[in-house]
Amino acid sequence: MTDYDVVRVFCGPRGGYGNELGVVRDGSVMPERSDRQEFAAKLGFSETVFVDDPERGVIDIYTPTLRLPFAGHPCVGAAWLLDVPELVTPAGVVGARQDGEFCWIEARAEWAPPRTLRQYATAAEVDDLAVPPKGEWLYAWAWEDEAAGRIRARAFPGRDDFIDEDEATGAAALLLTDRLGRALNITQGAGSQILTAPQPHGWTEIGGRVLLEH
Repeated sequence: MTDYDVVRVFCGPRGGYGNELGVVRDGSVMPERSDRQEFAAKLGFSETVFVDDPERGVIDIYTPTLRLPFAGHPCVGAAWLLDVPELVTPAGVVGARQDGEFCWIEARAEWAPPRTLRQYATAAEVDDLAVPPKGEWLYAWAWEDEAAGRIRARAFPGRDDFIDEDEATGAAALLLTDRLGRALNITQGAGSQILTAPQPHGWTEIGGRVLLEH
């Protein structure tokens, strides 16, 4: 079995929850995309990262069924684990910084894969949602406190890869922040926390806590 780390990204205030991420620190052990895809499917995390250059932060991201040019929680987790000032993804160069208990990345909304952002009237409606049919990547959200920028969200990838609900989704938070044009404090899934902040010239910061599992 190839060596890999597991981190939880976008953990809650007490360190719980968060979305698991597999990180293969030495991508050279598995250079072929087909092998990486197979390994990501075997691990079964919502995303797995292969590090092709740890000093420059060059990474390659896979879900169990497809390769992604950019994804939020893999970039936050990899930036924290590698402790680098930037990551190089197929979509572009992602800025990174550590700030106390939070790790932040800076990215652009156009890098994120398409998502359906659907607003609901109340957080309770989001809580009560059943897993929708396959075929649509749905980010369901509602204001918990609009004045404070607090949002309740859940994410349903709609893929046929046994991941019915994504616990914490940085790319969708990026798209929502870009749409609303304001900083957000998002509680997603069972209790994960994602912070966002619009930046000049079309950039957005996404931040969260990261913990090493093994």
